[in-house]
Amino acid sequence: MLAYSSIGQIGYVIIGIIVGDSNGGYASMITYMLFYISMNLGTFACIVSFGLRTGTDNIRDYAGLYTKDPFLALSLALCLLSLGGLPPLAGFFGKLHLFWCGWQAGLYLLVSIGLLTSVVSIYYYLKIIKLLMTGRNQEITPHVRNYRRSPLRSNNSIELSMIVCVIASTIPGISMNPIIEIAQDTLF
Repeated sequence: MLAYSSIGQIGYVIIGIIVGDSNGGYASMITYMLFYISMNLGTFACIVSFGLRTGTDNIRDYAGLYTKDPFLALSLALCLLSLGGLPPLAGFFGKLHLFWCGWQAGLYLLVSIGLLTSVVSIYYYLKIIKLLMTGRNQEITPHVRNYRRSPLRSNNSIELSMIVCVIASTIPGISMNPIIEIAQDTLF
């Protein structure tokens, strides 16, 4: 699923490439790519962390994870919601700026397709989040039932990178203007 998501996310970046330098397309593209890297790395860190603890990477085995490890479930949910572009997360503001640059450049059809695919991706991300948050015993898989939660103070580099990426996927959305200005300054 993340492979298909990556193809769609890179499709949004093409809007910035087509817009070019005239309406800030390159700056919005760089900004979105920085956000995308943090969102995607955070998602993969959550998946790897779950896989190392359970020995599975099947998406159905995530059912009820919130009951055993709320931190991991919320981290994965935040990264997925940011990938989907829900406000006030970084993915929303990255897509907003990218789509706005495309709209100003007259790429109405391309931006409309981008908005439509964003809505479709949010639907699929919400299905996964619903799976994570279900708490009924009959839906919890044996992998989650036997799940070993790591201690709060862990030296695990995957968990540390997950925390950094989750923060990078949420906080920058609030402070978007300085990030855009830095991206524009690097181009000129």
